[in-house]
Amino acid sequence: MKKNKIVQKNFPVQGMSCASCAARIDKTLNHQPGVSKAAVNYVSGMATVEYDSTQCSPETLQKAVQDAGYDLLIAQDKHTLEEAEQAHDKRYATLKFRTTWAIVLSLPVVVIGMFFMNMPYANLVMWALSTPVVFWLGSGFFVNAWKHMRHGGTNMDTLVAYSTGIAYLFSLFNMLFPDFWLVRGIHPHVYFEAASVIIAFILLGRLLEEKAKGNTSSAIKKLMGLQPKTVVTVSPSGEQKEVPIEQIQPGDIVRVRPGERIAVDGIVTEGTSYVDESMLSGEPIAVAKQKDAKVFAGTINRTGSFLFRAEKVGTDTLLAKIIHMVQDAQGSKAPVQQLVDKVAGIFVPAIIAIAVFAFGVWLIFDIENGFTHGLLALVTVLIIACPCALGLATPTAIMVGIGKGAESGILIKDAESLETARQIDTVVLDKTGTVTEGRPTVSSFTLGGHATEAAGILHGLERLSEHPLAEAVVQHLKETTPTAIEHFESVTGKGVRGEVQGRTYYAGNLKLLEENRIAISRNLSDEAARLTADGQTVIWLADEKEALAVAGITDRIKETSVRAVNELRSAGIEVYMLTGDNEATAREIARKAGIAHYKADVLPQDKAAFIARLQKEGRKVAMAGDGINDSAALAQADLSIAMGGGSDIAMDVAGMTIISSDLTKIPEAFKLSKLTVRTIRQNLFWAFIYNIISVPIAAGLLYPINGFLLNPMIAGAAMAFSSVSVVSNSLRLKRKKIRTEHSHKPMPNKEQNSFPHPSEGNLTGRN
Repeated sequence: MKKNKIVQKNFPVQGMSCASCAARIDKTLNHQPGVSKAAVNYVSGMATVEYDSTQCSPETLQKAVQDAGYDLLIAQDKHTLEEAEQAHDKRYATLKFRTTWAIVLSLPVVVIGMFFMNMPYANLVMWALSTPVVFWLGSGFFVNAWKHMRHGGTNMDTLVAYSTGIAYLFSLFNMLFPDFWLVRGIHPHVYFEAASVIIAFILLGRLLEEKAKGNTSSAIKKLMGLQPKTVVTVSPSGEQKEVPIEQIQPGDIVRVRPGERIAVDGIVTEGTSYVDESMLSGEPIAVAKQKDAKVFAGTINRTGSFLFRAEKVGTDTLLAKIIHMVQDAQGSKAPVQQLVDKVAGIFVPAIIAIAVFAFGVWLIFDIENGFTHGLLALVTVLIIACPCALGLATPTAIMVGIGKGAESGILIKDAESLETARQIDTVVLDKTGTVTEGRPTVSSFTLGGHATEAAGILHGLERLSEHPLAEAVVQHLKETTPTAIEHFESVTGKGVRGEVQGRTYYAGNLKLLEENRIAISRNLSDEAARLTADGQTVIWLADEKEALAVAGITDRIKETSVRAVNELRSAGIEVYMLTGDNEATAREIARKAGIAHYKADVLPQDKAAFIARLQKEGRKVAMAGDGINDSAALAQADLSIAMGGGSDIAMDVAGMTIISSDLTKIPEAFKLSKLTVRTIRQNLFWAFIYNIISVPIAAGLLYPINGFLLNPMIAGAAMAFSSVSVVSNSLRLKRKKIRTEHSHKPMPNKEQNSFPHPSEGNLTGRN
């Protein structure tokens, strides 16, 4: 029995000319056996397909798309995206050529048609100039319309081909056989100027649209441009060699000079410098790097030169993952897009039906000029209707919004997450690594009266310990020479002990000292009480008789956490903090961060249950965390937010990832969501309103009232403008500010609530 193997891939699509094309390919892919979900983005020209590889393959998907009249590029390598970019540039250049010549040839036709209709051979001159516009420069419309007709489909090209083709042939008939109309008392008008100008306007609209589409994907282009093509490697013998980035392997030593971009992810082995990581974090301040510090592909080395050992290369680098996530997200669909797709799918047939109906009504009710007016109405309706404005409304806004998020250090997994973010009214934060830095540090080290060698002894004991807090002590005492320890022993849950020159020393919690009946001086007891009240973990050092020193260990609150909580609460969003740490520490961290609600001693499964409880109360909950233990809670939340410095599992589950682990990015993400959804609604409103108003007017609704009949040329201009206006409105998102001016004044924390929970042990282990 074959086991399901679901894979997700992005495929470039060729042959799309409008939003109806995307809707048709979308429908085709979603009907293939084994495809669980497919989304085709007209703006990016990409199809994102989730399918069972045991039931279908890229080849079968390609054949299905080809049968529908398009093509799917399945043979992809590292150059595929560059090739897609080159194809876009070539398409833009061709469009520019066609548009320029269509305008040049159409202008004299318009001038003659409007002002010199009675000059000799006027019709012949207009015919000679309009023919190359319609059948050479506008040939793509007819070719695409025929191709879709053969496959039983219609799209925007169908409307353009029908309208301009009918206008041209009707004009040609009137020019060659004017007597047919004259004997019936009708003047034989020609509409060569309408046919040629419509082609020119629509080509101009497509040209502007193509340029705007290129701008919407600028975030991807910027990200892709962050990786250098070559790097300098250093051999064990010290020999330097410049090699293509594709040849870098994990373990290779790479040299980075000032001003260079870092090629792959790795760890510094030699040298110090400052690295600009703004492409990851959005923060302009360069980060200090020294031995053992992590460096990431795409970041810029500012000052010194250093060597680093390559760890993640190719598609495994953080930059490559970011590019992949942004591509996936920009290709995804917001829930509102499903309605738009249904409308776009039936739009063209509906417009053709309306156009034919309008023609019939004119024939029946206008005895004198019914055929002429009816034909004008038919052509104008076909021209003015624009499914492209509808089809572009959502994906352009989504692409710009997700691209803006990526540039600000906010990775958004899909359009649904972006749309959900604006509805959030409750944010649940993990403590360690989310609210706090996630790195325990020694905040104070107080010696007793006669403990001159205490620092060296504590360093010696903790250096041998495997407890997570021991590393913080060793780091703090790194300038102190560790004392040699004999007969070292770990005491589970309490600390460690060892001997120095036959004398036993203890390092651990208060319980360890009490069990060994060790005396504690007043000043050390007072210092320990102060540290405990401050929510810090206390480590004691003692010999066989008395306590020698006390150290306070804390996981510092990020400065940005206080600002983020302040901003969220100002926006009316409730903030909760969950932690596996003890009650005293949780209470103090919550107080300092300005968090009104917290819960201590929480197990991983309890976090998910707590979020489910909030959801039952009708809340829309976002969960922010960074560890494997947060993955269940992240999956449960309406919106999951992973901290970039955390585990890969948390990032895989999350709908959003804050690359810099800066919590102030969360309110920024919410603001971006509101701006993007507002832009989508504006786009859809104008696209729907445009068609609702323009189609009846084009059909001649106003003619019985005031004698107004819309000119097909004006209809062509309006159609082009509607698409360009939607894309331009989406591009306005790029200029919107999502960063809040930071205020350092915290909000008053009027009431703090702890949610009692039976203690299951704490994560600090020693207090």
